[in-house]
Amino acid sequence: MTAAAGPAPTTPPALDVDGLAFAYPDGRQVLFGVSLAVGAGERVALLGPNGAGKTTLALHLNGILGVATGRARPSRGPAPVTGGTGAGRVRVAGLDVGRESLPDVRRRVGIVFQDPDDQLFMPTVADDVAFGPHNLGLRGDALGARVREALAAVGMAEVADRPPHHLSFGQRRRVALATVLAMRPDVLVLDEPTSNLDPASRRDLAEILVALDVAVLMITHDLPYALQLCPRSVVMDAGRVVADGPTRDVLADRDLMAAHRLELPYGFDPLSVPGAPALPRRTRG
Repeated sequence: MTAAAGPAPTTPPALDVDGLAFAYPDGRQVLFGVSLAVGAGERVALLGPNGAGKTTLALHLNGILGVATGRARPSRGPAPVTGGTGAGRVRVAGLDVGRESLPDVRRRVGIVFQDPDDQLFMPTVADDVAFGPHNLGLRGDALGARVREALAAVGMAEVADRPPHHLSFGQRRRVALATVLAMRPDVLVLDEPTSNLDPASRRDLAEILVALDVAVLMITHDLPYALQLCPRSVVMDAGRVVADGPTRDVLADRDLMAAHRLELPYGFDPLSVPGAPALPRRTRG
């Protein structure tokens, strides 16, 4: 007699945020019970007006800002990594984000900041890309191969020996992305990736991102770009998730867009763009 097969193992989400609340040291609370999951390989846009809490949320995802584990009694878990008080739980591939897990979490979650100059500080591009893997213990041929792999992924192999500050803004942004890809992350968090990019550079970046086999959470005000790259969008406002659904349908909801100060470019109709069929959207009060 053959034993019945058990249930198939489930893969934990690449990112799993549960009931995240956070206040800065001055007492200003920015997040109010945010819950959000991003599956492995999923591309999700994080939309919302300025001050919605999007960047504060992003800084929790690899421990730059920290919360304790457990909603009701924050002191039970790891202390915040920086100032501020919070509650809730953040997990990366099933791993709780806390002091002891930070090295692994920061390898798994790479944040590409809005200004590439915040990430580029070494004498050459290759040195910048090698910095993270070197800190993981890679040396010699293995380190060189990792640098070449990351630069090839963003189409910047030919500038390896150049100083980063000699590059154009769009090139520096791609190098900043390479510094994160060199860590072979499971998740990319992109903060306004198209800001200050010309149309050709936007297209180049889109082609790079689509080819990557990682989960992507993209914070953006560039709504057509969100529609192009992210099948799903999450809308935040006043520190809360207020909508979560297919990007095409979120952008076509005029009442939702107006209520949360989101505006499409003049004449742009998201329903005119071919996309997946409409799915139910979860709207939260």
